[in-house]
Amino acid sequence: MRKIGIVLLIVGILGLIFFGIDAYQQSESFSVVGVDIAVSKANWTPVIFSGIVGILGLLLMVFSKRK
Repeated sequence: MRKIGIVLLIVGILGLIFFGIDAYQQSESFSVVGVDIAVSKANWTPVIFSGIVGILGLLLMVFSKRK
């Protein structure tokens, strides 16, 4: 279970990086009366899912029995 946790943690971190950069690049900002406003057109579902997978992997690593 510990090895599965490590794999899930790595996949979650890579997904957060990849999908996070993609979501960040899909943001647009504009200025209204001197105030910058950012609007995101990105789909945040993959970022959230990657975070959940990473947390699940971390929990599997921590709570698995060591042999």
